[in-house]
Amino acid sequence: MTDTPVGDVETVVVSPVGTRRSDPLPLLVAHDGPAYSRRAHLPSRLRAATAEGRVPPTRVVLLEPGPRNERYAANPLWAEALTAHVLPTVRTAYAIDGSPTLMGASLGALASLQAEWCHPGTVGALFLQSGSFFRKRVDDEEDFEFWDRVTAFVTRVRRARRPHTDARIVLTRGADEGNLANNRQMAQSLAASGHDVSFTELPGRHDWRSWEAAFDPYLLDLLARAGTR
Repeated sequence: MTDTPVGDVETVVVSPVGTRRSDPLPLLVAHDGPAYSRRAHLPSRLRAATAEGRVPPTRVVLLEPGPRNERYAANPLWAEALTAHVLPTVRTAYAIDGSPTLMGASLGALASLQAEWCHPGTVGALFLQSGSFFRKRVDDEEDFEFWDRVTAFVTRVRRARRPHTDARIVLTRGADEGNLANNRQMAQSLAASGHDVSFTELPGRHDWRSWEAAFDPYLLDLLARAGTR
């Protein structure tokens, strides 16, 4: 995909076997898509869950991150590229049933939340794993090149006093990683401002094995409920 505000964006669309482009199906969009596929086995986990009748057949858009930090670290241009370019292009090429679900881990979770925050109503659900919701005096990440941009966005979300999106928001976080405090605070802030949010702490670390383990039941339940809004 070319001519977006951040340049070219590469995507791979994985459709359930036996379906056609014209078949309306739910859509799951994954930041760091190739890593979610290769290291967390996302498409195969969904195929198995579909065969078991736990989730409906679902198309998956795997987003190639490109320059990951620049795009995913609370960059409003990435939010615009995703919501105004990537998703409309997918909708033109494929029939979609309902609003998409958007997911990501670490900076990908941050980028997912920002995309919907900047463009409310784009997605129906957010699955945010170990989000990099950095805060001053909470996180020791001041050397991160986009620290100011991230903390400014997180502060903006925390200062909200009313719901900014109707999307269901599911946050998960491993008990043995560093983002515990900022994820707890983000979940509390979203709940206090009236959002539909849940937060679960699970065994595990800041890695793909732990993120894959959280798919069942949290991602699967979210996808199963996606058509009930």
